[in-house]
Amino acid sequence: MTIRVVLVDDERLVRAGFRMILGAEPDITIVAEASDGREAVQAVREHPTDVVLMDIRMPNVDGLEATRRILDGSREPPRIIVLTTFDLDEYVYEALRAGASGFLLKDAPEERLVAAIRVAADGGSLFAPSVTRRLIERFASVPVPPTTRDDLGRLTPREVEVLRLMARGFSNREIADALVVTEHTAKTHVAHILAKLDLRDRVQAVVLAYETGLIRPGAPD
Repeated sequence: MTIRVVLVDDERLVRAGFRMILGAEPDITIVAEASDGREAVQAVREHPTDVVLMDIRMPNVDGLEATRRILDGSREPPRIIVLTTFDLDEYVYEALRAGASGFLLKDAPEERLVAAIRVAADGGSLFAPSVTRRLIERFASVPVPPTTRDDLGRLTPREVEVLRLMARGFSNREIADALVVTEHTAKTHVAHILAKLDLRDRVQAVVLAYETGLIRPGAPD
């Protein structure tokens, strides 16, 4: 399968660099480029897209608003990987809540960028380690909303256990190993969790797990 990518960044040289990296990958093709969020939304409307590499700080319409528009305006939206120069970007949390499937720094190794695109296209998520650390620190101070806490009552005890492992960053294979079940069974549990809680993907499931206090930073494994 060829992964169709829309590249969004307001700096032409940055786009050129990403174009060179991705052009060497036989299973990835750039179908369009955009220099701001408004152009990004239009490009996704005009081109079948699997993954969007989205700069977060841009003039006119920034990456956060563009992410919202793309995901809210499509019945089968692409996966969005947000790119930034700073791991302390104040938009990190909001971008994930808007539905971004990953968050990487622009200076990430080439292989991490390529891996993130493939993981996102396959329905997964990948984050820069420093970004994950900052997210956990942010979640540590988030109050528990009663409405989302009640939502967890829809899950079976095993599904709650799976959600805890997801929030710790476990892949389907790692969940299967931890629970001594098949990978297919683990994947089925994840799918049921997303459906029952009306979540778009694993990222939103992790956000929910921390916001409801199901898992807290520093909790024992």
